[in-house]
Amino acid sequence: MVHLVWVIGAFVAPAVWLVLLATGHAHDFNAGTESLVAGISIVGAAFLLGWACELAEEDVPPAFALIVLALVAVLPEYAVDMHFAWKAAEDPTYLPYAVANMTGANRVLIGFGWSSLVFIWWAKRRQTAMNVDADRRIELKFLLVATAYSFLLPIRHILGPLDSLIFISIFMGYVFASLGTEGHEEELVGPAAWIHERVGTFARRAIVLTFLVFACIAIWFSAEPFADGLVSIGRACEIDEFILIQLVAPLASESPEFIVAIMFVLRGRPSMGLGTLISSKVNQWTLLIGTLPIVYSISAGEVLAMPLDARQNEELFLTSAQSLFAIAVLANLRFSLLEASVLAVMFTAQWFFQSTEARIMFAWVYLILTVAILFGSKSTRQAMLELVTRRGKHAALTED
Repeated sequence: MVHLVWVIGAFVAPAVWLVLLATGHAHDFNAGTESLVAGISIVGAAFLLGWACELAEEDVPPAFALIVLALVAVLPEYAVDMHFAWKAAEDPTYLPYAVANMTGANRVLIGFGWSSLVFIWWAKRRQTAMNVDADRRIELKFLLVATAYSFLLPIRHILGPLDSLIFISIFMGYVFASLGTEGHEEELVGPAAWIHERVGTFARRAIVLTFLVFACIAIWFSAEPFADGLVSIGRACEIDEFILIQLVAPLASESPEFIVAIMFVLRGRPSMGLGTLISSKVNQWTLLIGTLPIVYSISAGEVLAMPLDARQNEELFLTSAQSLFAIAVLANLRFSLLEASVLAVMFTAQWFFQSTEARIMFAWVYLILTVAILFGSKSTRQAMLELVTRRGKHAALTED
């Protein structure tokens, strides 16, 4: 019954918004309420997309599942960011928001998502560390490549077509490398498992198609009012809209992924839970950032590079530094409670110190901590080196 309530709730959330739009009452609300209702619609649609992707993996070829379904699962985050990139070509004041949403989504995944799983695992089993499957070295390898290249963006002050080519190439490399590994059956959890147990093949496929179509329609009509509403709220309430877009939008659009990952941890599958969020990080730190200049150029009607101002460069530098530190933490395939605490504290503290000096300081702290980990642990140094020099799966390395 609980799972049925979840499914009904996920349908009702976007349905309410779509009915308001169809009847012309969606704009009767103020900007805050309109953004809230549209945001709830996106959250509901995101849950439907997640369940559809889980159910569809049994019926589609591995290559299609890896490429298409992985993209569909993060569609809510893409929709919001693509809206900002599209409008930026028409109104330059929207330029910072595309980078804000992208950097915020990446930092939320690591600082909030990754670390919270370790805390939950400790609360459940009183274990101070979480082991990570050796298969995740593939994600970490390509995440390291993308992160290394991302440090060039603040130096060049632009995000252009060349960057799109490189980031998308890294993503495709990740896809092809993943296809070369041995497949394994994914465990269904929550409403997806509940649906799978109760319906036949035909009904399951019909449900998948219904979830996908309905969710995509809801996201299409919700992304713009949700994103613009956050901007309006920030301006009206004299709140930094950059921060709202960095924090609120990613938390809303990625909440289903977090819940699925948490459910894996609660079921005693912490590595699988963390693996879902690592894959999301790879997608967002390669394909999402690489798509922004493409959408920007299409909207402008010509090939253009997105200029990056000082704030955007600082945010990118900070996000790159956090990403590098997170890779160093997971390189030995062990995620400790102490490491998760550092990630969580650093992530939380950033929102209370929003000056240029603070952002640069936090970035350098991440880099110093990365160097400290590498110099303090021989196994981590070896593991980081293996991410660059070796291929295939490796056994977990023990702590020094």
